[in-house]
Amino acid sequence: MRKILLLSMICMVVFASCNNSESASDATEPNQEVVGGGQSSVQDDDSQKNVVQVAMGSPDHTTLVAAVKAAGLVDALTNAGPFTVFAPTNAAFDKLPAGTVENLLKPENKDDLADLLQYHVSLGVLKLENFTDGQTIGQVNGENITIIMKDGKPVINGNANIIATVPAANGVIYVVDNVILPPAK
Repeated sequence: MRKILLLSMICMVVFASCNNSESASDATEPNQEVVGGGQSSVQDDDSQKNVVQVAMGSPDHTTLVAAVKAAGLVDALTNAGPFTVFAPTNAAFDKLPAGTVENLLKPENKDDLADLLQYHVSLGVLKLENFTDGQTIGQVNGENITIIMKDGKPVINGNANIIATVPAANGVIYVVDNVILPPAK
């Protein structure tokens, strides 16, 4: 009987000390929320870059990066995804009517900008070799794009050509030569 009592007391002491050490370390848990930080605030220089980091590293996508920031979509696009992003180049944005980009970047047009950008994003990784003529693909903004095959290559909505493919940690980026405009509402 003494052995059982002694063993019970030892278990209680061990259990109590485990509970005390856990509560003492609660204040230093690494998963505490960082004020003002979202997924994009996580520092990781060793892993493959996500779609936002890839775009930020591209001199041909400074307009897209500015738009993603202005629309408040950085954290959303740095999440795990996976995403397929049709990323217009600076030259693609330059093809829009004069003043369009500047107007969209104004704070009062944040919702319209977000809608436009979300029309360039699909959930999941869409493989280039799986695109087919007439295929429709749902975009994050709730609208669809249509793939048209021209000379064996996919063209989005009949006017945006894929000019490069860039893999990312959370999906794939297809660099396109035109901004894909969502249907008028």
